[in-house]
Amino acid sequence: MLPWARALRAAGLLRPPGAGPRTGAGPRTGGARRARCGPAQRPEGRGAALPAGPDLRHFLRAAAGEPPEPGPAPGAAKVYLETYGCQMNVSDTEIAWTILQRNGYARTKELEEADVVLLVTCSVREKAEQAIWNRLRHLTALKARRQRAGARLRIGVLGCMAERLKEEILHREKLVDVVAGPDAYRDLPRLLAVAESGQQAANVLLSLDETYADILPVQTSAGGTTAFVSIMRGCDNMCTYCIVPFTRGRERSRPIASILQEVRMLSEQGVKEVTLLGQNVNSYRDMSEVQFQSVAAPGLSRGFSTVYKAKLGGLRFAHLLDQVSRIDPEMRIRFTSPHPKDFPDEVLQLIRERHNICKQLHLPAQSGSTRVLEAMRRGYTREAYLDLVHHVRDSVPGVSLSSDFITGFCGETEEDHQQTMSLLREVRYNFGFLFAYSMRQKTRAHHRLQDDVPAEVKKRRLEELIAAFREEASRANTALVGQDQLVLVEGPSKRSASELCGRNDGNIKVIFPDAELEDAAGCGAPGRAQPGDYVLVKVTSASSQTLRGVPLCRTTLSRAAACH
Repeated sequence: MLPWARALRAAGLLRPPGAGPRTGAGPRTGGARRARCGPAQRPEGRGAALPAGPDLRHFLRAAAGEPPEPGPAPGAAKVYLETYGCQMNVSDTEIAWTILQRNGYARTKELEEADVVLLVTCSVREKAEQAIWNRLRHLTALKARRQRAGARLRIGVLGCMAERLKEEILHREKLVDVVAGPDAYRDLPRLLAVAESGQQAANVLLSLDETYADILPVQTSAGGTTAFVSIMRGCDNMCTYCIVPFTRGRERSRPIASILQEVRMLSEQGVKEVTLLGQNVNSYRDMSEVQFQSVAAPGLSRGFSTVYKAKLGGLRFAHLLDQVSRIDPEMRIRFTSPHPKDFPDEVLQLIRERHNICKQLHLPAQSGSTRVLEAMRRGYTREAYLDLVHHVRDSVPGVSLSSDFITGFCGETEEDHQQTMSLLREVRYNFGFLFAYSMRQKTRAHHRLQDDVPAEVKKRRLEELIAAFREEASRANTALVGQDQLVLVEGPSKRSASELCGRNDGNIKVIFPDAELEDAAGCGAPGRAQPGDYVLVKVTSASSQTLRGVPLCRTTLSRAAACH
């Protein structure tokens, strides 16, 4: 085979003889499920100039392993990205954009300028999906107006909703051109090229090994002070209510080397806070190093269990957290979202000892009723969860806690609800995420349980949980009044240009006046705090969500830790 033909085949543009066409189908690697494509459509506006997408050179360069040409080409197609849902989707947006940028696309923040609109979607709750359907109706109307004017607009749905509802998206919304699941972002340039010919294109294959480890994302906010770093994907816990294992696949972790490289790059760019991301972030397990493949599995939190056997081998989360925290003493490190079962003492000890690992933990409870927790297959009882909370607070003094709660799960009684209310009051979280249960197809609950709590009961119980949470969070935050808090400045307050906003170590929002401040070391002239600066703030008032205070001085993370 000639070199150019080998390159075309490697890029997915040439099939072996007799293989037949693959219009719109995704590359069949990394999973067992087939990608599907919608029916071919006649291209409209044939006389109109088409926006410049990736040309043949991009595919040939990629197949040959050559670096991409720097920056978008003149007249490059402009991509507009919208992100819905969790922080993982924020990270996925950066990954998708990095891949498109390498293939010659330009980025726009103006919808009216866009040649391509991509929605990075969430499928965890029905409300999230409904927001996407509403947005698609608006976008498809925009696309129809563009076509009448002789211009083209391509619309793509990416992420979890694409994985879950690919057929419905392609057929219910006929003007959607591209559907790509969370493991198919590398295929976006090819899918968009297929869509340019007037056909729908989809790739929703789930992978057993895709982590995008070699993709160092282009940060979406230039000069930003915070960033997300994805360290693992997927989930093996199989909680009965959760769609994540079916939309994001099995757990797999990035090699530590690639994570450290990305964090170093962010440090060099001036980023002051990194959040390590994963669906089950503290079950991280890097199997890329042969010498660590027989290491014993760490023990679970006391009283916790899993639906799967203990996984032997690999470098674990404690090792990663140790290495990441050593890169930059002036960079805060957070992680989310963990599972309560995966908190060995080594992790808690690191959090206590390292000044740049935030003393803030997310401990998703989901329910305060042991009976409901068993129905959810969470792997712990109410008592085991409370024991963990007490152990965490003993191990990490002053730790800030947050949690997730689902109300109205299948079979939840009024007594179960009151047990959740009492757990929320007993723990007194600093902040939380509370939702009414929304049954998802494919989940174990959908197949085996009945969604039998009426909607009006779910609504009432959710309101009661929110009221109790706000009351307890207000008490927890009021305890900080009079204390000095180290705040990482993020920028001006949304409500007042004369005030600055940032977050303390516990991830609580802090508002304070924008004023001239002395440097704590006394070696610099007074000046106003800028995004990325650390400011010591004396808290003067608190609510359930926000602290307010008076700025004392500009300082550094290391200096503040030494004084403390």
